[in-house]
Amino acid sequence: MERDFLIREIGPDEFERVWPIFREVLARGESYNYPAELSMTRARAMWTTSPYRTFIAEVDAGEAVGCYKLGPNQPGRGDHVANASYMVAEAAWGKGVGGALCEHSLVQARKAGFVAMQFNYVVSSNTAAVHLWLKHGFDIVGRVPGAFRHASLGLVDVYVMHRML
Repeated sequence: MERDFLIREIGPDEFERVWPIFREVLARGESYNYPAELSMTRARAMWTTSPYRTFIAEVDAGEAVGCYKLGPNQPGRGDHVANASYMVAEAAWGKGVGGALCEHSLVQARKAGFVAMQFNYVVSSNTAAVHLWLKHGFDIVGRVPGAFRHASLGLVDVYVMHRML
């Protein structure tokens, strides 16, 4: 599947295409602080309501293999720094989807006028994500001890990661 997928923006009317990935990620309880019982309606509102934009990675057959949300990290005087959240279907792990989503989001963030990107909540035990963000130029600029209740590891640290665009 290496680069055998298309990344494009979607609107609220297409959010159900990425909902299976959302459910899979939330069920694992390893990387997102969203409640396990999060509804599709609430997730759609969180990911597609302005100022957020949602992008999907899909294979030729139209199957969703990943997605991300992009928007300002903070309102007002912090809105020049972007924030993004990414999800990749487990079946697509190790196939370049996460890296492609990250690269795509950095380009989109620059085009939108952001000057930096910050991740506020990277679970430290999510070593694949931490490695990927470091590879794409992010630095760990902070650590919050025990801030995430991992489904199997218990309390684990969370990183704040940042990079200039």
